[in-house]
Amino acid sequence: MTAEQEGGTMKRGYVTAVIWKEGRRFVSKCPELGVASYGTTPEGAREALEEAIALYLDNAQRLGLLKELTPSLSAPIHYTSPVEVALA
Repeated sequence: MTAEQEGGTMKRGYVTAVIWKEGRRFVSKCPELGVASYGTTPEGAREALEEAIALYLDNAQRLGLLKELTPSLSAPIHYTSPVEVALA
């Protein structure tokens, strides 16, 4: 999902969207980039996250930082797994 272009062909990358419910809203976060957003539905939270990621990547490109992000965006498969933790 990068805005970087080479030779007129847009490069594509992959990130993870983690979505969970907090109160009345659904929070969405991209762990690879540290970008988060929210929505009233899981779909809305994902759409808002996609917009936030696009803005983040556009800004990274303007600042010349997009190449630094490429390694975390180039893997076609990302795995997520719940991990149980003790709460005090």
